[in-house]
Amino acid sequence: MSVQSFFLKKYANWKLKDVPETQREQMVGLVTKDPDLFKKIGDEIERRKKGGEPEMKASMEVMKKYRSELAALMQK
Repeated sequence: MSVQSFFLKKYANWKLKDVPETQREQMVGLVTKDPDLFKKIGDEIERRKKGGEPEMKASMEVMKKYRSELAALMQK
């Protein structure tokens, strides 16, 4: 286990404490497969929020934009 994945797992356990363990593990697995994609998604959501868009709307729109990349990542 790399240092990055260790801290990612610890952060996920803290931030997603109300999410079931299996879903948490799945999410951590996806992020460790392609951290650059999730950084890009996070940056775009933040940019939209700073532009005045509500967080939920920004998240949904960005996720729709990257839907194909996320689907491909889930099938790996």
